[in-house]
Amino acid sequence: MPLVFAGVCSHAPGITGRADQADPDVRDRFSAAFDGMRADLEAARPDAIVIVAAEHFANFFMNNMPSFAIGMANHYDGPIEDPEWLGIERRRVPGDRELSERFITRVMQTSDVSYAEEWKFDHGIMVPLHFLTPRYDVAVIPVNVNCQGPPLTPLHRAWAFGESIRAACDELPERIAVIGTGGISHWPATPDSGKINVEWDLDFMDRWCRNDRAALLDYDDLTVYTDAGQGGFEIRTFITVAAAAGGATGTVHFCEPIPIFAVSCTVATYDLG
Repeated sequence: MPLVFAGVCSHAPGITGRADQADPDVRDRFSAAFDGMRADLEAARPDAIVIVAAEHFANFFMNNMPSFAIGMANHYDGPIEDPEWLGIERRRVPGDRELSERFITRVMQTSDVSYAEEWKFDHGIMVPLHFLTPRYDVAVIPVNVNCQGPPLTPLHRAWAFGESIRAACDELPERIAVIGTGGISHWPATPDSGKINVEWDLDFMDRWCRNDRAALLDYDDLTVYTDAGQGGFEIRTFITVAAAAGGATGTVHFCEPIPIFAVSCTVATYDLG
């Protein structure tokens, strides 16, 4: 079954944890964009959602850091953070071990991946699910791309991984959606937290919408670190989804800085035709 949905969105913990401190106008327009993405996702009727996220040392640390990891379990628990701090109650999220195994087996034909039968979801997955599947009634296949611990996953390999994901989705009989989550420019957990490079963000999203492979891979980590902070390394998740979209062009439904959330909050989707 061809891929039925592809999009990206922000996952900053402040989106749910500090929602009451944001400017109501911009916060509500951002929430409305999430509502629109949820409607489109529901219209696509996915049997499962592959969520490509940047894991934040909740499950993988420097003693064993895979470039790519995929979950393979019948359920996952989250958030691993304090629920009161994140503003999301702890719960069990459905998975599908058998489907994950078939998905992983196909991805392995062209990309080397690790897999995990246990996975605690952090804000990188729980914040998007809070808005996109509030009933938690669709199976999730979690995917991690190493955006955290150098040496980071090379951008061209993130692209190739996205192509492997697309091939797997197209071969499976189930209806699969792919969603990438992460920040664009941001400096989390540093003295610069709250800084946002809006110009850099808009330029990156323009490249993402055009699905311009050469332009999306024309970054180096040192420049990204300078211009977009260490949080900018999470562009790998967006690049993976761009490759999975197979040349489709996209639309940015929302991309504006919300300083209390410490990131340009983003919702964007591809037109898969």
